[in-house]
Amino acid sequence: MTWNILHDKVKHHLEFIYADVDLPLTIDQLAVSLMKTIGIDDEVDIAQPQSHYNYWDEDDIIMITYGDSVIDGDERPLVTLNRFLHRYCKNTVNNVHILPFFPYSSDDGFSVIDYSSVNESLGTWEDIEAITKDYGLMTDLVINHCSARSAWFDNFVKGEGTGSDFFFTADPADDLSMVTRPRVSPLLRETETAKGTKHVWCTFSHDQVDFDFRNPNVLLAFVDIIRLYIDKGAKLFRLDAVAFLWKIVGTNCINLPQTHEVIRLLRTLIEHVDPSIIIITETNIPNRENLTYFGNANEAHAIYNFSLPPLLVNTLVSGDCKYLKSWMMSMPPAQNGTAYFNFIASHDGIGLRPAEGLLSDEEISELVHTMQNFGGKISWRASDHGQQKPYEINITLFDALQGTIKGPDRWQIDRFICAHAIMLGMEGIPGLYIHSLLGTSNDYEKVANTGQNRSINRRRWELNELEALLDS
Repeated sequence: MTWNILHDKVKHHLEFIYADVDLPLTIDQLAVSLMKTIGIDDEVDIAQPQSHYNYWDEDDIIMITYGDSVIDGDERPLVTLNRFLHRYCKNTVNNVHILPFFPYSSDDGFSVIDYSSVNESLGTWEDIEAITKDYGLMTDLVINHCSARSAWFDNFVKGEGTGSDFFFTADPADDLSMVTRPRVSPLLRETETAKGTKHVWCTFSHDQVDFDFRNPNVLLAFVDIIRLYIDKGAKLFRLDAVAFLWKIVGTNCINLPQTHEVIRLLRTLIEHVDPSIIIITETNIPNRENLTYFGNANEAHAIYNFSLPPLLVNTLVSGDCKYLKSWMMSMPPAQNGTAYFNFIASHDGIGLRPAEGLLSDEEISELVHTMQNFGGKISWRASDHGQQKPYEINITLFDALQGTIKGPDRWQIDRFICAHAIMLGMEGIPGLYIHSLLGTSNDYEKVANTGQNRSINRRRWELNELEALLDS
């Protein structure tokens, strides 16, 4: 593909995205700026991605972990993680998803203060690059929001500098009743700025302020971040909470057409730098909506198979596989060039939205009750009509499978192994959460310390304690 042809393709994406936006520059100028930012100009050879080609195979497996899930005294946690990977995982996994390793203010990394640096409590870019020498690195692009303590938001408050116009605001008098979001906190955060009182959109928490992608400078900033991560060795990009990226007041503000087109644009830019880089969309939504993020093999390379965890856990605690079987039979085979990312546990809980339409309200209620009996916590969301509904179950997978709806029994380990055997046998790329790999139990102490339900499945292991258990 020549520079001119690629330039026209980028312009086509932008014309769709910004059709209803008055831009401060022309579409042509924006396309040139984006291509230059990602590292494509008419003086370099442009990579040529193969259409409908799988840049992965049956040997690929991804371990999901925090940078400090395993620590060893004063050693930088990323160094410890690298040692752990080489000692225990070298013949098991070949890719590692290190959850946000940037400076942050809340949500265990997903409220990013600075996208361009490594959290000094974890290590350095050199430590990240050392891991990429032996493992494919999956990194988060926290693209919907950033920290209210970031320099960008500080500039928004000051009314000047980079970030001063990066954030989405709305009028409290607007009709926001249709907005769908996975939280019950107030949507708008009142903020005093140099330009007066603003009401900033917060899909998640008031420490996580949402970007306004109607401003092309926001898009340019993230393409610059993507280029940095590519240079540091990233081979997989997880687009966090991307379903909420584009907002239009008066709509549900989720899965909007502009959001899909932004993903297609990012794919076009990335794959013409390095065709082997994989984009995975984190869209924790009902199954039918989730499938749309494949596009026509021109959007996400992979999507999270979010319906698998609740259906598989429900099957193993109820003894009834009809819902799991029916769902598996209904899932279309992924086209060449796309894949399901299969997982049954992660740093978040067991999402229940992806089970909507697959399990009845009564069955979801029974599953929630069973998990509560096994020590799980429940997180809630606001529905379209303002009602509270269970959003996710917070529990370790090992404890979730300790019994059935009748109570605990002696088949916990068998059930746990069975769950992974099913997952590993499915079409797609498997992901293993470190605490499932280790069989970690609920961390009630961390929940008490943080006040966050999700902390139950985010234990931090001391390496010597962990090795003693693994070697015993």
